[in-house]
Amino acid sequence: MSFASLKLIPELLHAVEDQGYREPTPIQAKAIPAILDRRDIMGCAQTGTGKTAGFTLPLLQLLAPHASTSPSPARHPVRALVLTPTRELAAQVEESVRGYGKYLALRTTVVYGGVDMTPQTKALHAGVEILVATPGRLLDHVQQKNVNLSRVEILVLDEADRMLDMGFLPDIKRILALMPAQRQNLLFSATFSEDIRRLAAQLLHHPTMIEVARRNAPPELVSHQIYEVSAPRKRALLAHLIRSRNMQQVLVFVRMKRDANRLARELVRDGINATAIHSDRTQAEREQALADFKESKATVLVATDIAARGLDIDQLPFVINYELPHTPEDYVHRIGRTGRAGLPGEAIALVSPDEMKFLLEIEKLLKRTLPRQSAEGFDRETSADRHRPREVRGSREHGGRDRGTRGGHERRPARGAATAQKSTVDSSGFDFSKPYEPADKSTATPEPQSTFTAHRKPSRPTAALLGGLPRRKSEK
Repeated sequence: MSFASLKLIPELLHAVEDQGYREPTPIQAKAIPAILDRRDIMGCAQTGTGKTAGFTLPLLQLLAPHASTSPSPARHPVRALVLTPTRELAAQVEESVRGYGKYLALRTTVVYGGVDMTPQTKALHAGVEILVATPGRLLDHVQQKNVNLSRVEILVLDEADRMLDMGFLPDIKRILALMPAQRQNLLFSATFSEDIRRLAAQLLHHPTMIEVARRNAPPELVSHQIYEVSAPRKRALLAHLIRSRNMQQVLVFVRMKRDANRLARELVRDGINATAIHSDRTQAEREQALADFKESKATVLVATDIAARGLDIDQLPFVINYELPHTPEDYVHRIGRTGRAGLPGEAIALVSPDEMKFLLEIEKLLKRTLPRQSAEGFDRETSADRHRPREVRGSREHGGRDRGTRGGHERRPARGAATAQKSTVDSSGFDFSKPYEPADKSTATPEPQSTFTAHRKPSRPTAALLGGLPRRKSEK
């Protein structure tokens, strides 16, 4: 099958050829004809299979009759809206729309948070047919009356399951209320939870289900390796794997933002060029970190789930789970960053004893036991590890506290707790572990009596206060 057999217009076929693609992927072959027939779509495909082009190409073709070179904003209303959960994915989708639509007189722009709204406002005021946005920033523009969604013909929810995980459902409902009831709705995601199916039941009208891979299936070209290692030895093992295997591009996942920063700093101290990407960094910092990684200026990119969803890195060979996610579906998304576009990849996980329950849930989802690898010399704590601060673990980036911690710090032993201590008695018999007291108490300087206590009037008996004793004459 070729793209021409999908009945795409010449402008799109020319753009696809410029991108270097010759044959459509399975999701594209099934989704493009259905979308061109104006059907609602519920598309499920594993990551890296080209689902972005699967909805971008037919969307552009459906809007091609509205193409106009007129400078008037009135000739360029928003006709298609693509919602994504993260800034990185929004920018990536808009880049695809711009690339595939370069021979069509259709305007497109992207709006997301973390950057100045002024350039986005100017673009919206000039008029765009295709708008790619994150829900929060889109509502900001709606509130400031920068955008009108009353003429939207096509709505796309990309990575819809992740948007629900991130709590965007109320924002999505507000956005839906601003659009015409009669429109074409497309839901695309690498996985579909039951929550997504309930949303689809409310949103889609007689949808066509397109599923080219088993639900929550990992990429078939990804090999898995599990290293069972104590938590304090993880960083040493990570550095060893990177050096011994001469890894040049490694995406490392942790659960929390502060852990991403800490691990990146420690790897730099180990002589490995690393950077971090997470939601607390500014958009400029995130774009710079991703650019450094793609251009091989940084060997390691340490990322959290919330920042890494939708990252598209060409020919990424390694994904390492420094910490396992709490939900097995997130493991599928993480390793989906490698093994893309028909290229093989490796997914490595460093699993400490307290993470074994998460590993079992992942294996249950994948319906197979993942192969274990020996980590000789890294499976036990050393004396140096015992003196290093324990790494914070067990909490997600969304703000949960760590198990066994308060405020992100480890609990200290209770005062007076029984602990084994070394002898603190010297040769003369003096015990340094006790508060100091003079050996001869008779020579000790008496403690001065408190002035307040010395001049204090003696208190009367309690019975006198209750009226049980007669007052003395001196008190009458």
